Amino acid sequence: MNASKNSALEAKALHLAMFSVHSCPVGELGTKDTGGMNVYIRELACELGKRGHRIDIFTRLHDPNDSQIIVLGKNVRLIHLRAGYNGYMSKLAIYPYLPDFTSALENFRKKEGLHYDLVHSHYWLSGQIGRWAQDSWNVPHILMFHTLGAVKNATGVGEKEPGIRITFEKQLAKTTERLIAATELEKTELIRYYEALPERIGVVPCGVNLALFRPVDRAKARQKLALGHDEKIMLYVGRFTHLKGIDRLLKTMTFLRNNGRPRLVIIGGDGQDTPEFKKLQKMTWDFGINDMIHFAGRVEQKDLPFYYSAADVLVVSSYHESFGLVALEALACGTPVVATDVGGMKHIIEEGKTGVVIKNNDPYPFARKISRFLSMSGDKAASAESTRASVLRFGWSNIADAIISEYWTALKDHN
Repeated sequence: MNASKNSALEAKALHLAMFSVHSCPVGELGTKDTGGMNVYIRELACELGKRGHRIDIFTRLHDPNDSQIIVLGKNVRLIHLRAGYNGYMSKLAIYPYLPDFTSALENFRKKEGLHYDLVHSHYWLSGQIGRWAQDSWNVPHILMFHTLGAVKNATGVGEKEPGIRITFEKQLAKTTERLIAATELEKTELIRYYEALPERIGVVPCGVNLALFRPVDRAKARQKLALGHDEKIMLYVGRFTHLKGIDRLLKTMTFLRNNGRPRLVIIGGDGQDTPEFKKLQKMTWDFGINDMIHFAGRVEQKDLPFYYSAADVLVVSSYHESFGLVALEALACGTPVVATDVGGMKHIIEEGKTGVVIKNNDPYPFARKISRFLSMSGDKAASAESTRASVLRFGWSNIADAIISEYWTALKDHN
């Protein structure tokens, strides 16, 4: 393709179909199967929409009261398709209903007279739909796994991912025209575990909404959240799963009891009646730290900047992360991060300046690193803007530029 044709192609406003079959992009963050991927899809689509591209995001209808079509932003629609029974379904339970989803998708497309220039799938279940669309619509297929089953199994933590997932991820890694990895490490893992071709993998990090996530005056944030003015506050944000290492984080708190007894605010979970919550609550009593732990439950994304700004430090105790979006959000709010060496932490955190990355979540060394940043928290106001400045390159505008470049690559290769 010559230069003039390249220029004409890249000036075109694209019509994109995005697939997020198992998890709705407007689902309740911090609950089961709803996390960073949902934020990623919604933010990326809205940024692309601002640039004149049209995006339809297709997801499974989980609540019959939801409208079939919801407008998320300029040029961006969320479209619910019926597949399986109403209500929550586990990821594996959804798999047999993928043909129903595909049928509903094609019926919707034909009814509306739509043609898509390319499809962008998220997670392996959606990848199955994307592969069908790639063949049936003769369009390029871009896939982002967000997490890899083989890598999760390699950690040896939590429930083992089923063989069917590993099998299909390997097939998709070999047959999809373009893969997006959030880090160079993930690219390496795609090659190592799934024999993906390196030249088909683009590396684009996750982004952060810099307009939403920005520093708030700490005193005002703490007053709003009814947190003590002089308390040392640690913050955890995420789902309640084994991979997040919350049990190790609670053990870490036992080594901080003689260090001013800081408070750990935990955001996330599916409510106080769930087995996951009850197990963690029991651990706080068993460890004698119940007075140091505050379970804040699920928090709306618009309110998270107050929590990040009120905290002295965000803690990420995960055994595995594909990227680590909450670290970006905290840093954008001027709050340092102490994290295990997972996902993109080494690329997000400036060692010793905006946080620290430690080898693993072993409680005692983890506690020592946290203590260091708690002792430095008095200087937070002065350093908040410099901490925020360290992640400005991750603004969604920059990430969208990189993703659009991957789209053009896929389109040129397809043509």
